[in-house]
Amino acid sequence: MELKSEPHNTVCPFPFTPQDWEQTPRAVQAYVHTLRDEVAQLHDRVETLQARLTQHSTTSSRPPSSDSPYKKPRRRTTAAMPRKAGGKLGHVGHRQVLLPPTTVRELTPERCACGNTTLALTTPYHTHQVIELPPIAMDVTHWVLHQGWCVACGRWAKAQVPVEHATGYGPRCSALMGEVAGTYGNGRRMVQTFCASVLQVPISLGAIQKVLDRVTQAIDPYYVVIATQARQSSVNYIDETSWFCMHTLHWLWVMASEGVAFYMIHPRRSKEAFAALIEDWAGLLVSDGYGVYQHWVEARQTCLAHLIRSARGLAARDHPDLAACGTWALAELQRLCHMATAPPNGGEWRAWYARLCKLIDQYHDHADDAGRFARRLLREMDSLWVFLAHHGVEPTNNRAERALRCGVLWRKRSLGTASTKGNRWVERILSLKETCRLHARATYTVLVDAVSSFFHGQQPDLSWINAGVSPSAHPL
Repeated sequence: MELKSEPHNTVCPFPFTPQDWEQTPRAVQAYVHTLRDEVAQLHDRVETLQARLTQHSTTSSRPPSSDSPYKKPRRRTTAAMPRKAGGKLGHVGHRQVLLPPTTVRELTPERCACGNTTLALTTPYHTHQVIELPPIAMDVTHWVLHQGWCVACGRWAKAQVPVEHATGYGPRCSALMGEVAGTYGNGRRMVQTFCASVLQVPISLGAIQKVLDRVTQAIDPYYVVIATQARQSSVNYIDETSWFCMHTLHWLWVMASEGVAFYMIHPRRSKEAFAALIEDWAGLLVSDGYGVYQHWVEARQTCLAHLIRSARGLAARDHPDLAACGTWALAELQRLCHMATAPPNGGEWRAWYARLCKLIDQYHDHADDAGRFARRLLREMDSLWVFLAHHGVEPTNNRAERALRCGVLWRKRSLGTASTKGNRWVERILSLKETCRLHARATYTVLVDAVSSFFHGQQPDLSWINAGVSPSAHPL
């Protein structure tokens, strides 16, 4: 490799003339070449690390909560003036629903605007609804147990509390504590404060834990049915996030379909954990680019949102070649994602496919981030447009990421769980909560039925989990 002949060359650290360079010993020339290669490698490394420092949620897989509040990207608007907050023109309003009244009061006009007090043909024209919470008074029942002396055997015979009342907390009270602690992810002390402040019921932390343990057992049949239903779905959206049990790293997995969401906490993020989640399921998988998912032998749709964020990160790089590759890939991937709502015709598809192949061919052999991204696109080629061939499949894994959001917020508030029993509670209540949302059912009502059935030793109503989900049940 020979040094370029221009004087003051940026590669050579000294202003040598070509004649001086020819007279330089070969050992010095080799050393200069070595230094030049090291400088080039360090320059590339600095650029890579600098690009990593400037990453945020729109250019990488980082969550929005990790963005700096001082550098949060602003949303761009196409209009000259920023849009006003609230519903836009043409938006369908959501008015307050008229609930069944407990009291009806009639109001008639006293006089007309002209002063006349004699009015005929009065008819109702509007119903004004006032909603108020009645005074909360707990229904407390004291079971006074008696004992009697048996004259036959000479022993005391004692009355026993009915099984359904043995716990000391009824189904609605237990379900309410489960709702506050599980559905909203509050800690035990927060539940204790709520019971004392709102319900006027003093309760210890140990009693709250016992109530939640019973709720966990009560919803276990729901958890089993949800797992079975998820493993029978034709399409599943799968993702995972970190979780902590006794300050040890675990992983919270979710397998979400159109009708159910199944959660599982596992000590590993591996193919063994993935196998434990899906068991014998063999349907169409929608996921991100994690290596375990890439070895899925069935059809798989890779998340285009992850690829778009990676392309946007490349487009923001300072190096011209990297920025050009990122800009090109970003435009093509966004076009592909838009095909989910506007399917292309034959000509449009062939033109797009030709541009993608040209992009991959142009950057495939590069040793930089552009080459790595091009090779990633080539690996994911068969998984990019599966949503166009299968009805009902989405081009992104947003369904699973939204399902994990409640678990992420729970982890941030409580820093995870403190026992395996806590893990079982999180798995079951999150699965029930998200499945109820998908079916537009109130979680509290389901919890009351579950706890009541558990107290009476009966099987709860599970038929609604296997029922179909209407398109309007859960806006996605």
